[in-house]
Amino acid sequence: MPHRPIHAPNLPESSGPYSPGVVYERLIFVSGQGADDPATGRIAGTDTATQTEQVLRNLQSILRAGGSDLQYVLRCGVFLIDMKDFAAMNGVYARMFGEHRPARTTIQAVALPDPKLRVEIDCVAYVP
Repeated sequence: MPHRPIHAPNLPESSGPYSPGVVYERLIFVSGQGADDPATGRIAGTDTATQTEQVLRNLQSILRAGGSDLQYVLRCGVFLIDMKDFAAMNGVYARMFGEHRPARTTIQAVALPDPKLRVEIDCVAYVP
């Protein structure tokens, strides 16, 4: 079974030569997502909490386009510009994932693709 890229009209635009997500068998690999609002094409908010919510909405849109959703996420990688923003990110993350607790790594990054970005998140999920 070959892998297939995920495409849907409501997804954020990729900023490079990559797919927002790839499905292989029952696994979905979602590329790192920023806080780009697909409706406006602009970054949602300037604070970490607002951006984290948009990032997770973007992940959710990609997962749904691939036949999955947030409750099927196995692992996330979180990249913060400043670890002082951990609590703000973590509060939104906990609210949006609810009782589901995927494995996670969180690191401080030197930079993200846009200087206005405070957070980027990637994930691996499965299709139920």
